[in-house]
Amino acid sequence: MAKKVLKRVGIVAGAILGVVLLAVVGLVAWLTVREYRPAAVEDVEVLNQGVQTPPLAPGDGLTVMTQNTGYAGLGRDSDFFMDGGKDVKPTSEQMDTNREGLAAHLSEQGADIYFLQEVDTDSSRSYGIDQSQRYLERLGTFYRSSHALNYSCDFVPYPLPPIGKVHSGLQTLSRFSVDSAQRIALPCPFSWPVSTANLKRCLLVNYVPLEGSDKQLVLVNLHLEAYDDGEGKAAQTKMLMDFLTDQYEKGNYVIAGGDFNQTFPGALDAFPIKDASLWTPGVLEEDILPEGWQFACDLSTPSCRLLNQPYDPDSEDTQFYIIDGFILSPNVALNSVETLDCQFEYTDHNPVLIQVTLEA
Repeated sequence: MAKKVLKRVGIVAGAILGVVLLAVVGLVAWLTVREYRPAAVEDVEVLNQGVQTPPLAPGDGLTVMTQNTGYAGLGRDSDFFMDGGKDVKPTSEQMDTNREGLAAHLSEQGADIYFLQEVDTDSSRSYGIDQSQRYLERLGTFYRSSHALNYSCDFVPYPLPPIGKVHSGLQTLSRFSVDSAQRIALPCPFSWPVSTANLKRCLLVNYVPLEGSDKQLVLVNLHLEAYDDGEGKAAQTKMLMDFLTDQYEKGNYVIAGGDFNQTFPGALDAFPIKDASLWTPGVLEEDILPEGWQFACDLSTPSCRLLNQPYDPDSEDTQFYIIDGFILSPNVALNSVETLDCQFEYTDHNPVLIQVTLEA
């Protein structure tokens, strides 16, 4: 009798295992067919192009702000499973509070250019809200807006509960006219099948005409690799620098900014790594910049926090980083740079604001 029972249990267990394996194989096959495979270079639509805006010319000054919005899901009370925390998805109330808080803060700054990262357009984690449209609406019709996907997957199957559908990317908002915008693909360090549900990093490039000149201001919005072994960041950084220097050699002005997921020179002295077993950024070295180029970052205020726990500035386990900032070509003079200390109220990144002048 016992043998018969064990045999039946074995048959049932085998059947369940077979169903699970079949489901996994089916999911991987479906994700493979549906995998986001962008071209190396793609044109990006620029919204609000018909609205008249002030001209920009060599000799003019402007302000640029970069802000990783954390898809409005990583505010002061949040942690995140990839950083040693446990949360996967914020509540809809948290999402609404963070999104509207971010939109209000962007509007208050009144920058000429905004580089935004982790802006969802249709994701389960952000309840299907088009955040890019909301930010554009809040800033007003005098801004041009472009958005490039760097994460597009019909169903991200991890962790449990799973992340689900994600469509997210970079958004650039400009008070100045934009001749054109492009999505330029960066190297992807992940192979199949991990690549099917992972990010496909890119540069979002806006080309701004300059009055009285045949040159352009080239705006490069970026968000480099986070959870790789370091080779992905290095390859993406090299491609970034190759693109920037090529644009400068054409006579253009170049401003690149965003979340580098790498600490700027001197940042580790200001905010040392406390626990190397948790997420650790890469390091940007001074020697990656050709002569005359410069980093623009604020070493006095952290631009990012680790999401191993909700924000507590007094906790020994709170880890800060400086991984957000800019790279400027030699013909762009840096007047000031400031990380705005927002106490990580609505996202795990503080915004960085620069004032620059395009040298005549």
